[in-house]
Amino acid sequence: MTIPNDRSQLSIVSFVECVLVELTHEEVGAEYVSTNVWGAKRTQFIAIDDNGEMFQKLHYDERLGWHESTVSRRAVREDLITRLSRSSSQATDCSHDVPVDSPDAFSVKPARELRMR
Repeated sequence: MTIPNDRSQLSIVSFVECVLVELTHEEVGAEYVSTNVWGAKRTQFIAIDDNGEMFQKLHYDERLGWHESTVSRRAVREDLITRLSRSSSQATDCSHDVPVDSPDAFSVKPARELRMR
């Protein structure tokens, strides 16, 4: 899914709920990618318990490297809804002299394709 998109708020909430179920029951992770003049930023979420209440959040900033934290299902839900509801892509922010043309993107991928320790 690219950001921005034309989905309604209700559609985004439903989509995020489906993603959370998949993250809990399959060996997949969610990834949000934004690229700007300073480089790529990636945020990844992977379930770390069997009941899907806790997630590993990995954040990558090309300038700063990887940062890892543990977050609740509620925090992942709120984060994804906020990101997928944006009316503009962070990547296409025109406040810089050289805006990036590619939109932000969200995907669900096999966990083995995401950064793992």
